[in-house]
Amino acid sequence: MSPRTGLEESSVLKALKQSSLNGDGVFTKKCHEWFEHELGVEKVLLTTSCTHALEICAMLLNIREGDEVIIPSYTFVSTANAFVLRGAKIIFVDIRPDTMNIDETKIEQAITEKTKAIVPVHYAGVSCEMDIIMSIANKHNLFVVEDAAQGIRSSYKGRPLGTIGHLGTFSFHDTKNVTSGGEGGLLIINHKPFINRAEVIREKGTDRNSFLKGYVDKYSWVDIGSSYLLGELGAAYLYGQLKGIDLIHAKRCDSWNEYHKNLIKLQEIGAISLPTIPKNLEHNGHMFYIKTKSLHVRTKLIEFLKLNNVQSAFHYVPLHSSKAGLKYGVFNGIDRYTTKESKRLVRLPMYYGISNSQISYISEKISCFYNASN
Repeated sequence: MSPRTGLEESSVLKALKQSSLNGDGVFTKKCHEWFEHELGVEKVLLTTSCTHALEICAMLLNIREGDEVIIPSYTFVSTANAFVLRGAKIIFVDIRPDTMNIDETKIEQAITEKTKAIVPVHYAGVSCEMDIIMSIANKHNLFVVEDAAQGIRSSYKGRPLGTIGHLGTFSFHDTKNVTSGGEGGLLIINHKPFINRAEVIREKGTDRNSFLKGYVDKYSWVDIGSSYLLGELGAAYLYGQLKGIDLIHAKRCDSWNEYHKNLIKLQEIGAISLPTIPKNLEHNGHMFYIKTKSLHVRTKLIEFLKLNNVQSAFHYVPLHSSKAGLKYGVFNGIDRYTTKESKRLVRLPMYYGISNSQISYISEKISCFYNASN
């Protein structure tokens, strides 16, 4: 459910009164300034989606046929697709069962002479172990692209997610903490040599940005690229959301804590597992999930909750076991946790505006399910 704080409408109405609703207008610039200040980075670029931001990353890294890119198998298809589109072979590695993030101890053994990049995915807005990942990347001269689609307002040791790797991406899809009214994304550029080319790729491979800044007297086609500019209505909606982000963030974290408080007893008796937040990390309350003991129990729990008007769901099917995953990638090492843990996970309703009474009802029904099972 898309968050609405009431601050979006005035921005959208102002955008409608502009002479143009094309991308890179007034509200795009406002969003860029907000993120560059908030994240403490030199350059960000709004995009039409996080998927497209990842595609730009693949172009910036000059991914070609035969290159290898390391990612977790437990992620959304966009993490892989962006690099497969450029000809890369995807190397899947196992996850950690505590955070569902890529297991940083399994990355180095997956590196070959063909490896070009590591793409950690910050699942549920909880950071991967970035110091170790960056150390591995530096040792092997690899690029790191943070897929922080779910990570706005989360941090690792005080550093905002998306600002640690060479490149980072956010999603503003309707399901995320902050949205641009449907689809939208952000490219975060932390490696200065990428800045100029990123602007070209985002502008259909032209140097139009240089033309608008007065650096050239006309613009032309100079590189590969595509149409990745978010329209002004989306940027205006997003800017309204950003003005209310403190409220959104606080409410989601409160809801996350309420779930945890209500369900901790079930974890203490061994019925379920709750999310783990490692030390020195700040999460954003993006998602609350529980883990059952087996796929069979999960299926029964989801059915039970549905009968009680609670819409719960599982999440990703591991990519390495999918039709396209088998075609475009390979799993390195042993699948110790990816498949097993994915079959246990149940996402509970979580959105800006969910009330404590609703959370109590959901938690009570989960308790009733386990009480009836004993």
